[in-house]
Amino acid sequence: MVGRGLWIFKVRFRKRRCSTFSVLCLTVPCAALLVLALFFVDAIESWTMSLAMNTARVDQGGRRTHSSPQNPPEEYPLMPSPLVCQRAKPYLLTMVTTAPANQKARQAIRDTWGGETEVRGRRVMTLFMVGLPSDPGLSKQLLEEARDHRDLVQGRFLDTYANLTLKTLSMLGWTLRFCLQTRFIAKVDDDVLFNPGVLIRYLNRSYSLEGDLYLGRVHLQVSPNRNSASKHYLPAAAYAPDVFPDYCSGTSYILSRSAALKIAHATTPVSPPLPLPPEDVFVGLSARAAGILPSHSPLFSGGPGLPYNRCCYQAMASVHHISPREMIRLWGEVHTPPHCSWLGLRAYLGLCKVQALLRTILGKEKGF
Repeated sequence: MVGRGLWIFKVRFRKRRCSTFSVLCLTVPCAALLVLALFFVDAIESWTMSLAMNTARVDQGGRRTHSSPQNPPEEYPLMPSPLVCQRAKPYLLTMVTTAPANQKARQAIRDTWGGETEVRGRRVMTLFMVGLPSDPGLSKQLLEEARDHRDLVQGRFLDTYANLTLKTLSMLGWTLRFCLQTRFIAKVDDDVLFNPGVLIRYLNRSYSLEGDLYLGRVHLQVSPNRNSASKHYLPAAAYAPDVFPDYCSGTSYILSRSAALKIAHATTPVSPPLPLPPEDVFVGLSARAAGILPSHSPLFSGGPGLPYNRCCYQAMASVHHISPREMIRLWGEVHTPPHCSWLGLRAYLGLCKVQALLRTILGKEKGF
């Protein structure tokens, strides 16, 4: 009996050991694959977006035309010297769209990434695009700010949410009139932590100096808002299709000089009786009319910001939803030595992306 019991114990132990070994044989490769995938989340994102964008383009059909306001404003009550770009010769011009009252946001940008003039051996320049304030007091403050910093460009339109598209048109008009020397134009919101160094490294690796580039976080298959009570309302009479063409998030996107020229001239100059599409959608429509398709980069956040991690933020070209106080603090932390290693950048960028995706799936965020 003792021998039989010992035999049964050995058999059970061997089965248990084999079972444990089998689990390990399955678990270890899976874990290794997950870790490996973590290091290449950005490549996986780019690949999946590329597949989705190709499918979306087939569904969206041929090129569509749309309308821009008749005689877009070309006068600029406030602006730097007309020779500012001839003197600076920027490789990258960053135009920050900002509201007249957002003085703290503009100053935070000047004190951080907007204060840089040379990055990776390339000349860079940052200017701010505003409209006309309805408050006379703000007009006086803007005039003083323009005299102090010489970095404001003001279009001749009322600065309201409904006029964001006019602000972009005015921004493009000024750039193509006074700064045609620049190779690339970045349009950035004033609540974005922008990293010109990451962008220039990305451009140097991925793009030539010639050709059309419309780069950012691409939004796919977005439907127009038909709710008349919403500030995003767009009636079918203004845009009939059920889906917008692919477009880059308006929080930050990049245009090459040739793309900016084609986009600026792609619209039909008629006076629209109905609201214009949102500015980022409008740029996407203009790009499509010009035969330019958007390019997706996982280094741009185009919605709710990524969870903070120093190495992750070092790897990103732009992060959205950053307050002026956070802008100064995070810029200091992210650019304080030592710089994160390649391994750290890859790992934490992957973790940030996965965390943001989980928050989206769980309904805590609308996107990232």
